[in-house]
Amino acid sequence: MIINLPPWLGYRGMINAVGATSVGVPVIDKTFDLDLEKIANSLTEKTRAIVINSPHNPTGKIFSEKTLENLAKLLTEASQRYGKPIYLISDETFSRVVFDNQNCPSPTQFYPFSFLVYGYSKTWMAPGQRIGYIALPETMPEREQIRNLISRLQTSFLGWCFPNLLMQYALEDLENLNLNIEKLQYKRHWMIQELRNIGYEVNVPEGTFFLLVKSPLEDDCAFAELLANYGVFFLPGTPQEIPGYLRISLTANKDMITQALLKFQLAREKPTFHGS
Repeated sequence: MIINLPPWLGYRGMINAVGATSVGVPVIDKTFDLDLEKIANSLTEKTRAIVINSPHNPTGKIFSEKTLENLAKLLTEASQRYGKPIYLISDETFSRVVFDNQNCPSPTQFYPFSFLVYGYSKTWMAPGQRIGYIALPETMPEREQIRNLISRLQTSFLGWCFPNLLMQYALEDLENLNLNIEKLQYKRHWMIQELRNIGYEVNVPEGTFFLLVKSPLEDDCAFAELLANYGVFFLPGTPQEIPGYLRISLTANKDMITQALLKFQLAREKPTFHGS
């Protein structure tokens, strides 16, 4: 199974758990777009699926319609070449967390052998509520048989893993809940501006609620430890296979962000600091 690097840190463990092998294909440096040429070169007769995550965690990149159309074309060609479909698993957990009124197209619009996977935990700001769904496009061949198979596998391996009765009744209303994107976008702009003024190199995310910041120290884990001493915590890039970067959440309140920005500045001014 192909995953794009950097991946969400849970992908490899999930893939390994079912006895499959994950093959990492790096996104294009600086633009963070899909590297379609490398993906094409990585497809073999053993490839059964590819996972796409848009907006991409941790880079915040939204993959365009053109990119997804070209991806669909090369997957179709590879499927025909090997005589079996290569499935596309579209992780759209952040598809409603999009900035600047941008469109976030789904790969399922362009490729029939696709599974759309969505979870409410991000839009509800409730990570413990692992509630979501898998949707199949109407264009998928043998769609009903595959839906029935997924249902049987779910009950066989996970038991009756469904929301409780109260939650099922509430889902229709909860479906309409969403983050305050305007507020989140304000915090994105504010933190980017302040961090850049301090001297940090910051990527501008098109979606998700993370900032990807270049670590001023080559060892991002060491810089994370330095900031932890100041009471500021974030995920260093190394565990998410993007060493040299920091993933900072935008979900903190304004007071927390104000205090954190002061600590980011203090970290750069520290006498033992060896950054640029």
